[in-house]
Amino acid sequence: MEEQKAKFGIRDLTLFYGDFQALKGISIDIYAREITALIGPSGCGKSTFLKTLNRMNDLEPNVTIGGSVLLDGTDVYAHLDAIELRKRVSMVFQQPNPFPKSVYENVAYGPRINGVRKKNDLDEIVERSLRQAAIWDEVKDRLHKNALGLSGGQQQRICIARTLAVEPEVILMDEPTSALDPISTMKIEDLAMELKKDYTIVIVTHNMQQASRISDRTAFFLLGEMLEYDETMKLFSTPQNPKTEAYITGRFG
Repeated sequence: MEEQKAKFGIRDLTLFYGDFQALKGISIDIYAREITALIGPSGCGKSTFLKTLNRMNDLEPNVTIGGSVLLDGTDVYAHLDAIELRKRVSMVFQQPNPFPKSVYENVAYGPRINGVRKKNDLDEIVERSLRQAAIWDEVKDRLHKNALGLSGGQQQRICIARTLAVEPEVILMDEPTSALDPISTMKIEDLAMELKKDYTIVIVTHNMQQASRISDRTAFFLLGEMLEYDETMKLFSTPQNPKTEAYITGRFG
């Protein structure tokens, strides 16, 4: 097997909201072309951690961050512009949030901002991104209709297509299926597993079955600490930390 390359190297990451410490000394390597799941009870720091990877926490007041977050060896807080970073590390949110525009305009939005002007080029990007997001066949005849007219599951895949259109390297997903029905959830899970051939995916999920189904590695967070991180099969079958075991067997959380 080829040696795996860490896409992100995170060392002793701390984060405070004012006086409240939300992340306590997190160190983790996240590997390229894998799905890494972040699990743990509500309020344990999973989403806060996810947002440090593309500096979404910069938008919050009174945030202090320590330690280092390296993307391909470059410190994202010291040496990368936040806009440039978010082009490389995109985010899909819990609630589908398409723009109140046509399907086409949703997907073409990012490339347009990045200077793509020619209609042929935009057409190509829109079709490719919708195909990658496994929704082309469902929307190809309604590209110029408002994306808000689609179902929740379809809207979420439009948001994923919008993310893919700017050709990121990493896709962050913050509970992307928690607002969706089981069939839509399955489509998003299948899609994530397909996308990891080309992208690095980090997903926050409350759904332990989801983490065990789709992720290569899983990190367990509790009260701002990362208590355990391992290959998903190992973490679910032989957790090393009694608290991890208590959580995955449903004794708390």
